[in-house]
Amino acid sequence: MKLERMDEFFAARVDGYDEHMRTTIEGASDFYVYTVSLLPLTSGAQVLDLGCGTGLELEEYFRLNPDADVTGIDLSEAMLKALKEKLPDRKIRLIRGSYFDVPFGEKVYDAAVSVESLHHFPAEQKEGLYRKLHGALKDHGCFVLTDYFAESEELEKEYFQNLKQMKGEQGLSEDEFFHYDTPLTADHEVRVLQRAGFSDVRILKKWGSTFTLLARR
Repeated sequence: MKLERMDEFFAARVDGYDEHMRTTIEGASDFYVYTVSLLPLTSGAQVLDLGCGTGLELEEYFRLNPDADVTGIDLSEAMLKALKEKLPDRKIRLIRGSYFDVPFGEKVYDAAVSVESLHHFPAEQKEGLYRKLHGALKDHGCFVLTDYFAESEELEKEYFQNLKQMKGEQGLSEDEFFHYDTPLTADHEVRVLQRAGFSDVRILKKWGSTFTLLARR
């Protein structure tokens, strides 16, 4: 298996991406709707979307809160272009880049959300991101994470070992993002969020390997 750079992987698959996500992932018809039901419904709510992609969750969110003010971050220009075309009349600020690098500011957002994006990164990297996110949320703000998680710690370790081996064999840099799933277990993800400063972290619901977690500031 040849690893592809993250942005190139998604650019090559933007056509048909929405249908793929909705029809091949267990529970997708429910978890997008459920995820956004946990976001604030007040007019003008400031929401940050990490890995917004083509905006599948944002389509659902704007149905509930058409006056929300969203900032979306994604590596793929092709995905962001598709999102703009899909939701041209909504208040969305789109940033092409890595959410690990983009500054979020301090106490800016009422809530943050991420759906099926963060299962590509190790705990240490996520902890730094979550600390930054914690600081960017207003008092009593929340982070809603719906993502794919490993079934066991043994599988979690296996995913990371496989990725390391493939990068070595293919001579790939550790400083670039390549598309390969390395999910943590849901319990491990909870602990990472807690170490990052979130005071109340709960697993709310699951569909197969996809869980929704709610983390409160």
